[in-house]
Amino acid sequence: MNICVCIKQVPDTNEIKVDPVTHTLVRAGVPSIVNPFDTYAQEVGVRLKEKLGGKVVVISMGPPQAKEALKSCLAVGADAAYLISGRKFGGSDTLATSYILSEAIKAVEEKEGLKFDLILCGKQAVDGDTAQVGPEIAEHLDLPQITYALDIIEEDGEIQVKRECEAGYDMIATKLPAVVTVVKLPYEPRYPTIKSKMAAKKKEIPVLSEEDIPSIDLACCGLKGSPTKVKKTYTPVREKNGVKLAGMPAEEAAEQVVKLIYDAKIL
Repeated sequence: MNICVCIKQVPDTNEIKVDPVTHTLVRAGVPSIVNPFDTYAQEVGVRLKEKLGGKVVVISMGPPQAKEALKSCLAVGADAAYLISGRKFGGSDTLATSYILSEAIKAVEEKEGLKFDLILCGKQAVDGDTAQVGPEIAEHLDLPQITYALDIIEEDGEIQVKRECEAGYDMIATKLPAVVTVVKLPYEPRYPTIKSKMAAKKKEIPVLSEEDIPSIDLACCGLKGSPTKVKKTYTPVREKNGVKLAGMPAEEAAEQVVKLIYDAKIL
């Protein structure tokens, strides 16, 4: 089974802050990591490859430093990696990003001399939380899609997906090729070894720009091809309006609480 995994390099959300003056993300000094949900998607892909054979190819759209994220993917089981990067791609929203990735997937298939049976994505990126790119890739490629996957089983040219839902999970089947987005799994992604890290560092990561994707329509890329715009980013102001009652007997405190509730017209 040939598998494409789409990953994104994101800032570590445990370290990120918002500038109170400019209301923009402070990226200086903030480490970048592979989007956590994407690591689960790759783990699913590698496990399927180990069971069924084939190849796992990882792609990412971003600046040159995103190569580091791709190298970390190569260290935990990916066979090849491609970076999609170009000036014309800058400022893309989710619709433009998914279009670029869908066209890049076709270009990678041509370069690798194969067709992907399965395209995997994390359910969403932790820096945007839209959960839109994976399903939009499926629409651009006219492929069936299943979201929120907890497990994938391949059998006789189709897959059965254990899909997370509010009541528990659904079992959904579809024919291949297909696009599946993956949630946090019951098991953790594997860790790289020193040997696999060294091997990943030596691997070449080709960069595909707009010139390397002949079928792409640049009118659908970047700011020009993005129907949505970010107007403002800010940190919500937290106001403390509570009242603390201390130094009085319990009965008196209870009476004060009731009075405060009635005065506030809550009851």
